[in-house]
Amino acid sequence: MSNYRRADTPGACYFFTVVTFRRRNILTNDDSRVWLRNALNNTRKRYPFTIDVWVLMTNHVHLLCTPRAHNAVSLMMQSLGRQYIRYFNFSYKRTGSLWEGRFKSCLVQEENYLLHLYRYIELNPVRAGMVKQPSDYSWSSYQINALGKESNLCTAHPLYLALASEPEKRRANYRDLFKYPVEGQLLEDIRIAANKGMVLGNERFTAEIESLTGRRMTAKKMGRPVGWRKEKVNK
Repeated sequence: MSNYRRADTPGACYFFTVVTFRRRNILTNDDSRVWLRNALNNTRKRYPFTIDVWVLMTNHVHLLCTPRAHNAVSLMMQSLGRQYIRYFNFSYKRTGSLWEGRFKSCLVQEENYLLHLYRYIELNPVRAGMVKQPSDYSWSSYQINALGKESNLCTAHPLYLALASEPEKRRANYRDLFKYPVEGQLLEDIRIAANKGMVLGNERFTAEIESLTGRRMTAKKMGRPVGWRKEKVNK
């Protein structure tokens, strides 16, 4: 990944992505997905964090999590990755790593971006052309959040609960959010923030996190400064 250091702020929401090596499809059958989902749930019990949204694709995993202690999700992701490597290599009589380096993550400004990330994550199978509707995909949290499927893997975030006081109305309001795709600048902002390990938020929020952590959360501008050729000639 990039050389950005990760922010570590317990109580804040984080978007995580882990990708398989060379985008190989290693989550292509129900057995592997059930195993990874169960391992994720068991690992969640060992470390102080909650899972808001998740999706298991064939070659990557997206999670929206809230750690309750320093390094909680990092430890979870490392443990989960090692567990699945052992399971997969034993099952298919192979050796070697499965993942493309370290997992990627970004800190999320909840009031501005949280529900957008709900949509981004749970619409992933639709963008990939695997299903026509997110409700058709069993390996995400959509059926939990939108349809009321019971699960102990997800913890309802306060902003999700604020959609309505009554569960049925809340789920209806949630489904309404999915009438529109995640695209354009929003889609680009989410991908850049995750890939670069930056903050997904406005300028004020980003500045606050930089001040709090002492870490740069914005990308450096690439290339030479404007006017460098003229300055060089005048020297």
